[in-house]
Amino acid sequence: MSIVQATSSECIRVLIVDDHALYRRGLQTILGTEDGIEVVGEAADGIEAVEQAEETLPDVILMDVSMPRRGGIEACRAIRQRVPSARILMLTSSDDESHLFEAVRAGAHGYLLKDVPPEEVAAGIRGLHHGHALVSPMMAAKLLNEFAHLSEHEHLAAPTPGLEVPRLTKRELDILKLVAQGRLNREIGGELYISENTVRNHIRNILDKLQMHSRMEAAMYAVRQRLIDPDA
Repeated sequence: MSIVQATSSECIRVLIVDDHALYRRGLQTILGTEDGIEVVGEAADGIEAVEQAEETLPDVILMDVSMPRRGGIEACRAIRQRVPSARILMLTSSDDESHLFEAVRAGAHGYLLKDVPPEEVAAGIRGLHHGHALVSPMMAAKLLNEFAHLSEHEHLAAPTPGLEVPRLTKRELDILKLVAQGRLNREIGGELYISENTVRNHIRNILDKLQMHSRMEAAMYAVRQRLIDPDA
């Protein structure tokens, strides 16, 4: 159910997925006023989301977490397999951290509460399209608390037995530690005296080595495997 035909190869192509029609229309109206952003489709549940993602090949998908028939997290897993180029921004009205952690594990690139100002959604779309992760401040605090919890307790357990942990360079580990602390690419670059583009390249290499979908997922994996200590 395509909404707008592509008019420019420079536009960020967006798919909106939410079971509430009024919310979808509201997002479509808001994003329709943004330069360089184009809504190319919409879906009312996770099953339609996967179908529309394969049909429209969006750059960014705005996905509700809780939907009938197939939820957003399950759909996220499927889309990461079938349309790996799409970057997925999960939207939720709940601040339940269990949904956040599941979304990270499913390969979501960002996670926002639905009550954020409309301009933050547009900014989030642009950020994700350019390789940034995105988590609302409240949820970022919960994610960092999870990192701290893992760091405090995982020292009692050995890394996953039988799992060959990919080798990361010292620079990649330094970057991953800063990612786990919630730093943005430009902040990481400033801390390590390298360009933002170099940071992006390192993160891309880290994800390739770890076979992870998002920087947040990679950071959580690194803590669990005791590759980094975000509090050190």
